[in-house]
Amino acid sequence: MQPKKSFALVNYDICNPKMCDHDEGRCAAASACTHKVIKQIDGLFEQPMIFQDMCMGCWDCIEACPLDAVSAKHVT
Repeated sequence: MQPKKSFALVNYDICNPKMCDHDEGRCAAASACTHKVIKQIDGLFEQPMIFQDMCMGCWDCIEACPLDAVSAKHVT
């Protein structure tokens, strides 16, 4: 089995769920992840974490993030 070549990555210097959803603090990227591998573990208004080993590389989270805080990490 080959190791995973790419996965989503959060830039925590940019990420701010309050900017995604002022009222409820929901991360747009986490809400868009149909595979449920990006989650706000510590609750609403908190930055999400990505379970990189489970990331399917669909990039829905990247497209959904209005702050461009989520990107693809490619490993060679």
